[in-house]
Parts: sequence; structure tokens; C-alpha cells
Amino acid sequence: MLQVNKPTSEINRDFPEADGSPSQTLTSYLDIIKRQFPTMVAIVSACVILALLYLFTAAPLFTSTASMVIDTRKVQLFQQQSLLGDVAIDSATVETQVEILKSENISLAVIRDLHLIEDPEFTGSGGGLFGAILGSVSGLFSSNHTPSEFELMRKALGRFEKSRTIKRLGLTYVMEIGFTSVDSQKAARIANAVADAYIVDQLEAKYQATRRASVWLQDRIKELRTQASAAQKAVVDFKTANNIVDTGGRLMNEQQLAEVNSQLVLAHASTAEAKARLDRMNDIVKQDIPDANITDALKNDTIVKLRGQYVDMASKESIWSAKYGRDHLAAVNLRTQMAEVKKNIQDELRRIQESYKSDYDIAMTREDAIKSSLANVVSESQLTNQAQIQLRELESNAQSYQAMYDNFLQRYMESVQQQSFPISEARVISAATAPLIKSAPKSLIVLGAALLCGLLLSFGAAMARELTDKVFRTTGQVEEQLGANCVAILPALGAPASATALPGKLGRKKNNPELDLLRYVVDNPLSRFSEAVRSLKVAVDLNSVVRENRVLGVTSTLPNEGKSTLSTNLAQLIAHGGARVILVDADLRNPSLSRALRPDAKAGLVDVVAHKLQLEDVVSIDSQTGLAILAAGSTSKLLHTNEVLASKPMRDLVTLLRSKYDYVVLDMPPMAPVVDVRVTSPFVDSFVFVVEWGKTKIDVVRHNLRNAPEIQDKLLGVVLNKADTKLLARYESYHGRYYYQKYYARYGYTE
Repeated sequence: MLQVNKPTSEINRDFPEADGSPSQTLTSYLDIIKRQFPTMVAIVSACVILALLYLFTAAPLFTSTASMVIDTRKVQLFQQQSLLGDVAIDSATVETQVEILKSENISLAVIRDLHLIEDPEFTGSGGGLFGAILGSVSGLFSSNHTPSEFELMRKALGRFEKSRTIKRLGLTYVMEIGFTSVDSQKAARIANAVADAYIVDQLEAKYQATRRASVWLQDRIKELRTQASAAQKAVVDFKTANNIVDTGGRLMNEQQLAEVNSQLVLAHASTAEAKARLDRMNDIVKQDIPDANITDALKNDTIVKLRGQYVDMASKESIWSAKYGRDHLAAVNLRTQMAEVKKNIQDELRRIQESYKSDYDIAMTREDAIKSSLANVVSESQLTNQAQIQLRELESNAQSYQAMYDNFLQRYMESVQQQSFPISEARVISAATAPLIKSAPKSLIVLGAALLCGLLLSFGAAMARELTDKVFRTTGQVEEQLGANCVAILPALGAPASATALPGKLGRKKNNPELDLLRYVVDNPLSRFSEAVRSLKVAVDLNSVVRENRVLGVTSTLPNEGKSTLSTNLAQLIAHGGARVILVDADLRNPSLSRALRPDAKAGLVDVVAHKLQLEDVVSIDSQTGLAILAAGSTSKLLHTNEVLASKPMRDLVTLLRSKYDYVVLDMPPMAPVVDVRVTSPFVDSFVFVVEWGKTKIDVVRHNLRNAPEIQDKLLGVVLNKADTKLLARYESYHGRYYYQKYYARYGYTE
């Protein structure tokens, strides 16, 4: 069946998003916030109120801090290397000191020094309204047992550690000591006491360690003194027994061996030098006339002078021979003189050669003598090697014992000094002072956290309400879940504007609210309810263009969804417009419409179908609207109402009504409890499905329509009934009350 204004294609979308785009997602979340705004405001307000209550009742707390640094430079000014060794200050060392500050030893020392077990803040119920309440409650359940001093100490220790904070500032060597108390002066006093207790603890620990080390060093020094003396005596006795003489820290035979070895090296060098001169001279002697470089190297005046004469004569001889010939007497004389000079040079070279040979012989003799002496010294040294090995071992032992003795003696002197002058590496660089403003509770942070938590909780509650809200509230839900048009949204009806009985209105009694709701469109024609019913009438008429749409069945899923109210007002609206309309109460299981409009009727639809009475005998007419009403009749003895509605006489009756009236409105039973509606589909043109707004479950409606395809095929549309217009505006703004009420609602109750 063609349905007017039904979308041409089904859009696969999840409520409340349209297409899943970011803009649509944001819009959907904004819509959720708008719909759940009162709930969210209530949750946020509750969180803020709780925060304000906490701020007004909580006792103000004050935090005072002191700063301490670990620095070894001050210690190094007064003492040398520590008895226990210098430990480099690294990150692990500082963290270790932080843990020492957190230890119970420091905390208990402060508690004892300041007598904190006598302070109600540490052993009482605590400050503030909450503390007093908790103390009173715990007092009701506790016995009259008087706590011991140990119990008071442990209780005070627990609260002390909760209020104390120790932390390292970044990567520095500075540690910050903080304490929080209801009294600012007390907080500063305790923070400074923690720093003082830590310094005292460090000094005491160093003193005890130094004292124990001193006692141990005394015993060790006595042993080392005895051992060192015995080792020195063993060295002296061994030297005496083995005739070992020590000169300048070296043995005599070692010194002699070194000296002879040095002399041998020098003698060998002299011999080599003499031999080199002799070999060179032998080469020169083999030459006829040595050249100028050789003569200069010899540095002999005679040879130099003779060579000069020889050169001059050779020059003259070459000139005269070239001028007068080689046989000339002058040239012959010059050659004779040159031979004499050459002979003199050779004689001088041989004399020098003999001199170099004598020097070489002397060097060889001296080297042989030194070698013989070295052999004697080596022979003597080999005889004392074993003794020297034992001597070195004895001397090494003696030196070791002496070094250990000196070292321990120095450490002992340092320990004595440290006992008399102890110094700690830690020092306070910033003492704690009484704070001027409270540290907790911080009003802005508490309020901000409460507001943030409220927003998160409220949004979570809003999402939870949306996810669990499986009911119909918008036309989009109807179109998406049921695939049908939502032809109208009827507002919930309250008390009518006028309850005065008017003459001529069929069956109406004064002060009957139910009847007032059934005639609402007549009494309040310009109300929003009436306008919504008119939209349903328009949908019926437009649908009639395609096919005949004169027999209308009004049904719902569950009872009390307002189908009878809608069918009555729809019939009266159409009849009041001048059309011939008959309203038939076809709910044979529960004819509530007949009881409301015709409580005195004894016969009706059942009697006409059974051919006991004619139609004219049971139909009544409303004088104001001209609406014909056919009551259900006596249905108390009927067991199979569906058989009555599915019978041929029922179909004949509907055919008769088609011929006599323009519109036939059937008030049908609900679909979930009974099956009567399904048997009427052959003679009903269209069904109007009433769903209670915000109450009827989506899955229930969808299940019933899925199991009744004959109803769904003839479904004109769905009417959302009993809508809260104030809440409706949050879901669909164009269905809000503002437009209708401000501009078109002239009188009467419009809700």
C-alpha cells in the first residue's frame, strides 16, 4: 500500500546519528546533551554541592617545607679521606637518603622529641567535622579500653607519616621536607624537627661506625707492628749470614758488574774506532798520490805540504812538456823531483799507518783485560744468585708489613680525629616557616574537580539513559525501526479547559474527565492536540487519492496507549467537519469506549452481527457533531471474539457501513494481548497504529508488526501519543510547543 510522505528509500542509520560523519556525530552528542540537560544539571549541581559542603566542613590544613642539601665539600675542609672511604654522591645515594628520611627511626625520634603522642591531632579523632563524626562513630563501636603507650605511638606514627612528605627536587642534591597540619606553627616546627633528627641520626651513625673501626684498628696495628719488626730483623740476619753488603740500596757485586760492563762497552767502542782508522789508512797507502780530501781528513801538515809541492810540480811539468817536449831537461828534472816528493808522502803515510796499528793493538789488549775482569765478576755473581732471590723476598715482606702498618696507623689517627670532631654531609639550606595560607583543601581545585567529575558523571548518565531508552520518542525512530510514517505526535492531555456540561452532547455528564478527553478536539479545536489529529485526517485523505481509504482501524501494541481516545477524537473531528462518520467499538475483549460513551447501551455490534437487531436500533447520534456511535454490546459471554470479527456477517456489516457513511472508524483491541486485529485486515482499508510516547518498547512494537504482515501492509502510519511537549522539544525541536502555542493556540489547554 502506498503511504503518503513515506521516504522513497530506507536509510540505514543508527539513532541518533544520520550518516556517521563527524558533524553528524557532534550534532548527535549535542542532541543527547539537550535531551538529558536536566539530569546532567542535577548531577553536576549535586557534585558541586558536595564539594561546597566539603569545603565548608573540612578543617583547613597548612603545609610547611624545609630544604636540605647533601654536600661533601664542607666535610673535606675539616678532615681528610673518610675512615670508611669516600663514597661518590650519585642519584642512588640521594634516593637512599630520602628513604632514610622516611624511615620510622627518624619519625619516632621526632614524635618523642615533640611529645606528639599527647597531641589530639595525632592520637585523637582528627580535625574538622568529618573527623569528629568519624570519631563519634568509632567511639560507639569501640570498648572502653585505654590504649597503651605503644598503641598511641603506632597511631601517632601512622598519622605522622601520612602528613609528612619527603621528595627530591629534580636531579639536584636537594631534598624537600614537608609537613601538613591544622596548625601552621606546628607544621613548621615538625618539618624543622625532621631535618634536625636526620642530621643527628647521621652524626650518631658516623660516630658509632668510627668508634667501632678505631677499636678494631688498635688490635690490628699491634699485630702489624710485630710482623713488620720480625720481617726487618729477618732481612738483616740474612745479609749477615751471606756476606751481602748493601751500598746505596744496591748489592756490591751488582754495582761491580754494572761498572765493569760499562767499561767493556767503552773499550769495545775504542777498539772499533782504532780498527776503523787503521783500515782506512791501509786503503790510503795503496793509492799513489792521495787526493786532497784524504789529506785534509788526516790533518797532517807534512802530507799537506808535500802534496801541495807535488801538485805545483805536476802543473809545471805539464806546461813545459807541452811547450818544449817531454825529453827536455827541465821537464825531466821536474819529474825526478815529483818522484822524490811522492816517496816522501808514502813514507809519511806508512809512519801514520804504524801509529794507528799500535793504537789498535793497545785497544784490543785493554778490551781483553776488561772481558777477563767481567768474567770474574759474573762468576762471583752467579755464586750469590740464590741468596739474592731469598733476600728480595724477605725485603718485599718487610716492605709490605711496614706499608700496612703505616696505613693503618694513619687511619687510626683519622678515626680519633673524627670521634672528636664529627661532621655531617647534610645541611639545612632553607628552614621551615609558618605558612600564611592554607594548602588544603584548595577551593578552586576542589570545585574544578567536582565540576569535572560532575560533567563526566552527568554525561555518562546521559549516555546510559540514552542507551537504555528503548522507546519511541521521535519520528525518525518510527521511520527507522518500523519503516512507516509517523503521521502525528499527540501531546499528553491534562485537565481540560472547561468541564461544564453543555446541553445536547450525547452521553456527556458533568465533571467526567474521561469524557472530556474523548471530546477534546470539539472542546479545544485550536489546541495542539486537535492540530495533530487534523494532520492524521489529512494523511487519511491524501492516502485516499491512491486507493479507497474509508474504513480505518485504530489499534496499538499494548492496552492504555490511548487508541480509544485517538479514534474517538478522530471520528468527532471528521464528523464535526460535516462528513458522515460512524465510530465502532470493535474491542470486544475490553469495550472501554462503549463504557465511556454509552454506559447505558444494552445492545451493539455483537447483536447486529448475530442478526438479533438492526443497525438503526443500536446506533446513537451525537447531536453536536453528528457522529454516529456503535457500541460493542454485551460481550461478557463471548469466548472467541476473533471468530466474531472474522465472520461473514461482520464483513457484511462493514460493507453496509461503507454504503451509509463516508468514514468508518473502528476502535480495535491491542495487538499484543489478542489476535482480533489480524482477522479484520480483509475489510479494513488502513490501520492507524498508536504508540505511547516514551513508554512503549521498540522491540515489542517491532515484534508485533513483524508477526502481522497483513497489518503492516495496510499500515497508514504511526501516531505517537501522550507526548510530553517540554521533553519533545529536546528530541525534535520542530515538534516543540513554542510554535503552535505562541502563534496558533488561542484558548483552551494545549498540552
